[in-house]
Amino acid sequence: MDIKDFRAGEWRRQFQYKSFHPQKVNHEWIVSDPSVNALLSEANRKIGELNAFGELIPDVDFFIRMHVTKEATTSSSIEGTQTTMEEALIKEEDLDPERRNDWLEVRNYVRAMNDALQELKRLPLSNRLLRNTHKTLLSSGRGKSKQPGEFRTSQNWIGPALKDAVFVPPAQDEVRDLMSDLELFLHNEKLLVPHLVKIAIAHYQFETIHPFLDGNGRLGRLMITLFLVSTGLLEKPTLYLSAYFEKHRRFYYDYLTSVRMKDDLTQWLKFFLSGVIETAESSIRTFKHILQLRERTEHEKITQLGKRTPKALELVRKLYSNPIVTTSEVQNFLNVSPATANAFVAEFQRLGILRELTGFKRNRVFAFEEYLAIFENKD
Repeated sequence: MDIKDFRAGEWRRQFQYKSFHPQKVNHEWIVSDPSVNALLSEANRKIGELNAFGELIPDVDFFIRMHVTKEATTSSSIEGTQTTMEEALIKEEDLDPERRNDWLEVRNYVRAMNDALQELKRLPLSNRLLRNTHKTLLSSGRGKSKQPGEFRTSQNWIGPALKDAVFVPPAQDEVRDLMSDLELFLHNEKLLVPHLVKIAIAHYQFETIHPFLDGNGRLGRLMITLFLVSTGLLEKPTLYLSAYFEKHRRFYYDYLTSVRMKDDLTQWLKFFLSGVIETAESSIRTFKHILQLRERTEHEKITQLGKRTPKALELVRKLYSNPIVTTSEVQNFLNVSPATANAFVAEFQRLGILRELTGFKRNRVFAFEEYLAIFENKD
């Protein structure tokens, strides 16, 4: 089927409302639109550049945690959660109690992504893996009563009430069959569908099925990165589209709706591929900023510490994956005395590497501020 001939599905009458029944997607797709193919070519090229940059970064896995944390805060914010990256990295006991529910949802997302990436080493991207990831995502916090890890067994909707809903997904008894078709589509190697086109269609289909009572938006966005990693198109989990979707939130929802209402899959593909290009470029800039920061920090600032330089370098490399620390954590990182840990923290403050966050004289918390700013930048 050529994407220009796509028919999204049909509305079915239920009691006092209509639900949308999407067409299945596990079949051949043809992309004849030159503008889509041009974007596809550019998106693949940008991902290749991003992969190459990842190879240039020493200890690149140190920075993966920060990418995942940024994705967690951004994806959760689309659903109304308000947690900054700085807050996401702080321990629960150091956080304002009023902010802990939002913090918990972000931390669940981080754990869900990390667990899923580990599961990909032994499981394909499947309904089983998605259910496991959903279970972690909703393991605590607001969604813990919404059947974590289970496809829904009741009707859900988007909007204030079912009869006034903006969108009503397919009935619950259709979910398993539709999700089985989606799973087959993701793994059907006989289909000559480019990976980026396949995951764009799969993301649309997942959000249209809305297979869980809660967490569909977050899991559907997380699924994009998992698919790109599972296929090998993305060598490291360093590309996440949530920031792009949040920046263009109205268009994100409008284009998904246009597929269902107007069969306009072409515009959705253009939007999605433009997002891959923009996000890959942003991730490349992030890597460039990291390299510049490492040069300033490790070769200009840390070398001022003379004999303590080796330990100081050890500490700064810990900060790349743990940019929010206490003096006791520094003590544990370096296996030094409390006095020595305090001395290192004081020197790092003097050099402008660490900034104290609490304003307290005890139980102080410090941030690798310039490093955090790279990931918090919303360019």
